[in-house]
Amino acid sequence: MSVPPRSWVPQVRGPRGQVFVRGVEISLLRPGKPLNWILLTGPILILFAAALAVAPQIIRGNSCGHDFDFHLVSWLDCLNAWRHGILYPHWAPSANFGAGEPRFVFYPPLTWMLGAALGILLPWQFVPIALTFLLLAATGLATRALARHALAEGPATLAGCAALFSGYTLFCAYERSAFAEMTGGFWIPLLLLLILRDRNPGGSAVRRALDGSAAPLALVIACAWLSNAPVGVMACYLLAATAITFAFLQRSWAPVLRAGVSSVLGLGLAAVYLVPAAWEQRWVNITQATGDPGEMVENSWLFARHADPSLDLHDIELHRASLLAVTMLAVAMVGLLIAWRRGKLREKSRWWIPLALVPVAILFLQLPISLPVWNLLPKLRFLQFPWRWLVALEAPMAIFFAAAVWPGAAARRWRPRVVAAGCAGLFLAASFFAARSFFQVCDDDDAVSGMIGVYGTGAGFEGVDEYSPAGADDSLLASGLPAACLATSPDTPLGAPSDIAGVAPSWTFDNGSCEAVVRDATGGPEHFRSKASFAHPGYLVLRLRSYPAWRIRLNGQLAANLHRLADGLIAVPVPQGPVDLAVDWTTTPDAWAGRWLSVLALILVTGLCLLERRLSRSGLS
Repeated sequence: MSVPPRSWVPQVRGPRGQVFVRGVEISLLRPGKPLNWILLTGPILILFAAALAVAPQIIRGNSCGHDFDFHLVSWLDCLNAWRHGILYPHWAPSANFGAGEPRFVFYPPLTWMLGAALGILLPWQFVPIALTFLLLAATGLATRALARHALAEGPATLAGCAALFSGYTLFCAYERSAFAEMTGGFWIPLLLLLILRDRNPGGSAVRRALDGSAAPLALVIACAWLSNAPVGVMACYLLAATAITFAFLQRSWAPVLRAGVSSVLGLGLAAVYLVPAAWEQRWVNITQATGDPGEMVENSWLFARHADPSLDLHDIELHRASLLAVTMLAVAMVGLLIAWRRGKLREKSRWWIPLALVPVAILFLQLPISLPVWNLLPKLRFLQFPWRWLVALEAPMAIFFAAAVWPGAAARRWRPRVVAAGCAGLFLAASFFAARSFFQVCDDDDAVSGMIGVYGTGAGFEGVDEYSPAGADDSLLASGLPAACLATSPDTPLGAPSDIAGVAPSWTFDNGSCEAVVRDATGGPEHFRSKASFAHPGYLVLRLRSYPAWRIRLNGQLAANLHRLADGLIAVPVPQGPVDLAVDWTTTPDAWAGRWLSVLALILVTGLCLLERRLSRSGLS
């Protein structure tokens, strides 16, 4: 079999004799202008669309959505750890008013590392905007790449723009500041692209499975988990369902084999995060993530209403998410119907049918009838909200929309321009709508400048309930604590309770709970060093929350008879006289297991990549 030269580009003739190259009419090319510049028009338009989507934040400043503070503090803590030489931090020291929490053990690393890296390059006020722009642009480019397998250049670019302007994307960007979840808009289209490929339709099942897509698919699965745990869960279930459907349509086990191999290797690559996060859940109150009534699946069906007053704010948010879900599902299904009636989906029906089933499945998962599925499938309830599945709807909805509205090849030349102009106006309106309806104005305490000011003082911020030590009572943890406090009894309350409900107790030296204090400690985010001399023995209460990974040495010996207080702090019995205390984060056996599994998976993925290249070359010879 002969191989076409690299310079060869497939050409298609239109009904009026026009010549199209990759969906671009050749008459649009200027003499002497390289074809590659024309083919870059689509990506450039998507970058421009992403800039338009973040324009309200460029003009008005940051939108302080629900998770804005959490992410900003994570970036600051990560960058602080890097400055102390810790490449992959585990402990977030600014949480819980400086007592810290193992946030980086349980929260996937890619977005908080990317945010910290942007903090090196940009002023902090621009980091959330830059990250939002990158995630929106990635969503558009990945959707465009998926759409190019069935659509021409113009409608594929339109699909990419529609994905980044979809209601749920802007909802996550503005109202929720859900940076990690927004990565699903990028990883899920790539996952669908790689599982729906069929480069060797006449080969054996093994050759069709290992056609150059299995190794990249493993990387996509790993990155989905390393970006956001709910996205990882959705990606795995979506991969399984799509692979089975595609295998049935092709009458071949190749997609299932590819999905199976890629899933195992992808989870192995992510084991450096997954193994500790799974094993160490027993050490924290992780059940808080799904135990709160507002975070239970059965309380978040479409347009649900509850008599419980504590769910009033939840119901307001659910109503907004439900409107977005209904709108996106309607656009997807109407677009699918129109495109099918126009005959655009019939040539590659095996490719379109798996995409067409996505909105149907997502609609089912928004309704109470799906509760047995949520209870049966492992970790599915971890998503908390059924509407989180809308991140998997962005790309199919955008593709069906573009296929429905874009004129056919026989249309007059002005019609695509009119459609493009109309859609540009629609996207501009979506950007204004997001600025009006989803934009969250920052309070002084939540603004970037205010957060950085507090961070510089070392006072710390509130923590996350699910990352607190198992059995600890967060309501007892006092703010304003010194680095260490000498108390006569480990049960001595350190902070004075607040008269305001929901406000943490506060400590001052006048409280009388500490007979002596250590104001500051050295060592960095994952090391605590303190030297002092005490007039009598007692219990040194550290401003540090208990966790099994801490190794505590007192005067050079491993500390014994440690006490964990009701608020989760550590109390170390100390003798009279000089005290040299050292607390260090250690690598636990589960963390070592995760690292070695990731190394093994990386070796296997490298070998798979080489095997796929060899099979590809032998198939072309």
